[in-house]
Amino acid sequence: MAYDWEAVERYAEAHTTRPPELFERLAAETRARFENPQMMVGPVEGAFLRFFVAAARPRRVLEIGVFTGWSSIEMASALPPGGRLVACDVNEETTAVARRYAQEAGVAERIEYRLGPALETLAELEGPFDLVFLDARKDEYLAYYEAVLPKLAEGGTILADNTLFGMDEEHPLAEFNRRILADQRVECVLLPIREGVTLIRRRP
Repeated sequence: MAYDWEAVERYAEAHTTRPPELFERLAAETRARFENPQMMVGPVEGAFLRFFVAAARPRRVLEIGVFTGWSSIEMASALPPGGRLVACDVNEETTAVARRYAQEAGVAERIEYRLGPALETLAELEGPFDLVFLDARKDEYLAYYEAVLPKLAEGGTILADNTLFGMDEEHPLAEFNRRILADQRVECVLLPIREGVTLIRRRP
């Protein structure tokens, strides 16, 4: 059976628990103010991130690429008591929006925002991190991956977003996907959620 993937996404969204009204306003403001609003994770992937955090119960989460904050709010809302999220982005304007909605959502105290080029920020951060969500510049994914893998806790997971872009052999994520699959240090699974999310963990 051939699938209309836009119809699949609509069906998935219709059968996913609706997010709080705050996210509708966040999405509307993002679309009105910023280019590339499709960079928001949206309701299905946002719910997936919230579920993943609730199930895995990571105490330290690292997000590389915040945009206007949908993903960080969802993850922070599911952190266990005492859990913290370090959210890294280079754009002060979009991060200000993320901070404002995180405050309204009641999760701002769980999030530490770090502004600056991600690779510079990563060099300053000490691990271990139980979960890393990677959703920043696609041409730097491999560099981010190599920077965070040594900081990943035992049993920790990296979630790399947008990895179905790699179906285009000209896209930087094609090489990222090949390298991750061939890396004997880790095992991975690419899930066709929205634009693709690859789960990566060190081999036992």
